[in-house]
Amino acid sequence: MSAHSISDAALIKDNILGYLDKYEHKELLRFVAVGSVDDGKSTLIGRLLHDTGMVYEDQLAAVKKASSIEGEEIDFSLLTDGLAAEREQGITIDVAYRYFSTDRRKFIIADTPGHVQYTRNMVTGASTANVGIILIDARLGVLPQSRRHAYIASLLGIPHLMVCVNKMDLVDYSEEVYTKIESDFRSFEGELGFDDITFFPVSALKGVNVVTNSEKTPWYTGPSVLKYLEVVEISDDLNLEDFRFPVQSTLRPNLDYRGFTGQIASGTVKIGDTIMALPSGKQSTVTAIDESTGNVSRGDFSVTSLEAASTPRSVTLCLADEIDVSRGDMMVLADNRPTVSRTFDAHLVWMSEEELDREKSYLIKHTTQTVRCQVGEVHWKKDMEDLTDIDTDTLGLNDIGRVTFTCTRALYADSYRDNRTTGAFILIDSATNNTVASGMIDLKRGSQDLDALLRETRAGSGLRPKSQVSPRERHDRMGQTGATIWLTGLPGSGRWALAYALERRLFDDGHTATVVDPRYEDLRGIISACKAATDAGLTTICAYPSYHRSDRDRLRQRIGEDRTLQVFVNTDPALCRERRPDANPDFEPPQNADIEVALDKMRLDKAVDVVIEALAKLGQFRRPQA
Repeated sequence: MSAHSISDAALIKDNILGYLDKYEHKELLRFVAVGSVDDGKSTLIGRLLHDTGMVYEDQLAAVKKASSIEGEEIDFSLLTDGLAAEREQGITIDVAYRYFSTDRRKFIIADTPGHVQYTRNMVTGASTANVGIILIDARLGVLPQSRRHAYIASLLGIPHLMVCVNKMDLVDYSEEVYTKIESDFRSFEGELGFDDITFFPVSALKGVNVVTNSEKTPWYTGPSVLKYLEVVEISDDLNLEDFRFPVQSTLRPNLDYRGFTGQIASGTVKIGDTIMALPSGKQSTVTAIDESTGNVSRGDFSVTSLEAASTPRSVTLCLADEIDVSRGDMMVLADNRPTVSRTFDAHLVWMSEEELDREKSYLIKHTTQTVRCQVGEVHWKKDMEDLTDIDTDTLGLNDIGRVTFTCTRALYADSYRDNRTTGAFILIDSATNNTVASGMIDLKRGSQDLDALLRETRAGSGLRPKSQVSPRERHDRMGQTGATIWLTGLPGSGRWALAYALERRLFDDGHTATVVDPRYEDLRGIISACKAATDAGLTTICAYPSYHRSDRDRLRQRIGEDRTLQVFVNTDPALCRERRPDANPDFEPPQNADIEVALDKMRLDKAVDVVIEALAKLGQFRRPQA
């Protein structure tokens, strides 16, 4: 047991309630470790846990038994790499969370994977961190992956960065090597947005400069990793200036009490403050701030009245006036308001196997409100090797890009750089209810006057009128892509018999098809009806007598070449005249039909087979590629 936890151990032994009270009031620091494969993230965290006495004896025994590092009793990385697949490959795949404490602080550690294909896992682990730790192999120096990890950590708004130059034992603790790596890293420091960057020469395996400073590096005068984590100032990381209170619910236990509950996202509020409720813009005065403690089921539930409260406390606010406030609304100070807008830009980290579909609408979950949105433009995505911007119109798994969104109603937001709560959101696919991306809002600098703010809150939907169901969603739901089968031929050729036989076969095969009835319609109306049905994802069949090539060209232009299948029912003209002696059209046979069938030489069911085979080749029944 280390000196850092001796007093805690004594309290646990002699005064468990005293220990719990002390632990509850310790400051919490969250930090995340990132790095390339085999840079030693998991080993560093394992060393921290071991040397602070935070490893249970049975866990330590299991790790010793599983360790396979030659000359070492313990493989410290096994203390965090919990998945069997991770241990077998010697890499971190999932985010491993570990907890430990010292006399000064309690800590939550996130050990995240460094592979580019696990970017979404890294983002998840780093999103709430106060401190980021990047490990660099002293033998390899600063790699492109190091810049990628630093960029992501900076994008996520982590204020403090620790750069641990690891495996110093393998370069004989060379000050020259360490100084060179520090210089290389600082060369792109200006591209990042950290409050501060601190460097450490360490050997996670040997424990050098991890918990205590080592004589192995007499030239290094800075703190050890643990010492830095204990003393780094994180109180300034909280935004205490901009009061933001997203309302969770309205509390009214009796006729004499009406309060609004939620967690203070940022800032401070006190009794007597004038607040504004968004979206109504109504103002009132705070008359009470109540905080609930205890547990109702245990019978020790109580309410404490406060004079003031700051983030991240969860409280109930009571107001002097009866104003309309409900879940999803936000309370702010009247003279300190967020930006209210239905359109904004954001950095987006795509987390879904299925790529971004610009034609569909998504749900944005922002603070306590959920609104529907459309993707306006994908400006670029990052090349995760050299961090250059790449032109694109979509994002795939683990991509990071800049995107414009437009919402059905306004968000009450701040730039993520200023507020990690009101500047963050998740994107949800409403068809599956899966979280597909996380976003960080980037707003233009400058204040928004009150009139503009209120206009935005009271405006109608910002979405342009269009279907909120994309072609890909229809395809995924129906298992087919919309298409029009246009049958042409002489009267008496059997077009309509083929049309209804096709509808029957497609329906029996589990597809959705319809025949468009041409009665009482002209060509323009029929083409419009076919387009609407095709847009809806149906296999649309029509045998309208379009005798001229120009008519059929209009159809292709209106519905689309790739969604039109033209079938020439080329039955013997003499047989057609025999069947329909009254019909004598000025017929122009198609020169570019996709299929030709002759129902005097081919059975109807065989003709149906030929058309369905052509539909399959067109991609009508194939699921789209993500």
